Amino acid sequence: MTDRVLDRAFYRRDPKLVARQLLNKVIVHGDCAARLVEVEAYCGAIDPGSHAFRGKTPRNATMFGPPGGLYVYFTYGMHWCANAVCGDVDDGVAVLLRAAEPLRALDVMRRRRGPAAIRDRDLCSGPAKLCQALGLDRAYDGADLVSGDRGIVIVDDGVAPPRRPGNSVRIGLRAGAEHPWRWYVDGNEHVSRLTRLPALRRRASS
Repeated sequence: MTDRVLDRAFYRRDPKLVARQLLNKVIVHGDCAARLVEVEAYCGAIDPGSHAFRGKTPRNATMFGPPGGLYVYFTYGMHWCANAVCGDVDDGVAVLLRAAEPLRALDVMRRRRGPAAIRDRDLCSGPAKLCQALGLDRAYDGADLVSGDRGIVIVDDGVAPPRRPGNSVRIGLRAGAEHPWRWYVDGNEHVSRLTRLPALRRRASS
């Protein structure tokens, strides 16, 4: 199957749905490619954990743009994180790309990650690691994942999302920490943290 770039309609949906459908899709930047294995949904004005909760600012403006945009932000004074913008213009919703399994150009990723990446599983097993390995920083904020205007796209290579993804609350939040809006490929060693919800909550969030 030829890799198919995800179209705008894919992203123009509820981020909780997009998040689950992004699992096992492949993010491509230049020669580098990695399979997404962990994501988190952020739901704008209803979500205290979202950057968009209090409205549009210069920092988060990309979140309010067209679906299929890439929102890149700086955190903890040292790390970049990347999100796929979802919904409609002005919704302010997105999916955080939390972790990925490296597929191509691992040598490039190792150089970017440096001594911190002792094992291949350390290359993209976290949102900041993923950005560093793929060479993503503020220059890519506002990139279009559909047209690939800055050389970064997300493609479907024929591997389906898991029928029953792992599910938990999102990681590292205080506000909005109760929402079970994190999904991952259960059993994949490149997931940042292997946690799951009790069975009852797993059913409730599906």
